[in-house]
Amino acid sequence: MITISPTDNYKAIQDIAGKTWPVTYGPILSSEQIQYMFSMMYDLEALKNQAETKNHHFIIAEEDGNFLGFASYEFDYQNEPKTKIHKIYILPETQGSGIGKKMIYYISEKAKNNKQEFLSLNVNRFNEAIHFYTKIGFEKVGEEDINIGNGYLMEDYIMEKKI
Repeated sequence: MITISPTDNYKAIQDIAGKTWPVTYGPILSSEQIQYMFSMMYDLEALKNQAETKNHHFIIAEEDGNFLGFASYEFDYQNEPKTKIHKIYILPETQGSGIGKKMIYYISEKAKNNKQEFLSLNVNRFNEAIHFYTKIGFEKVGEEDINIGNGYLMEDYIMEKKI
């Protein structure tokens, strides 16, 4: 049975991201940009900092001792009753098995308990995950280009779902 639970196992998060990022972003970003972003966002100290100073809550999906995916989220994003999903990645070989839905449901329940009205996330405009988010009720509400340094942009759709 797949369980979703809070975690501070940053090494497991880093390992899952290391397996999903090349598959997810290889077709749409340069290897240099992937490397730059990965080290910026998934260094163990960076993950710890996201939890301790930026109020990111990390969760992990596990089955029979195997880690299958993770997500991070933040309540009251930009001082609004909105929960921002900062990260959600599922191992490529387990995508399509319902893990992503379980993690979104888990976050949604936590958000409801914290009097949030929306779930919000950013997704690269060329990421196939857009179809998953649309299928589970997210809608595109905007676009933004985020300068992340080193001459790179994150070119994203902003998607939201009322809860």
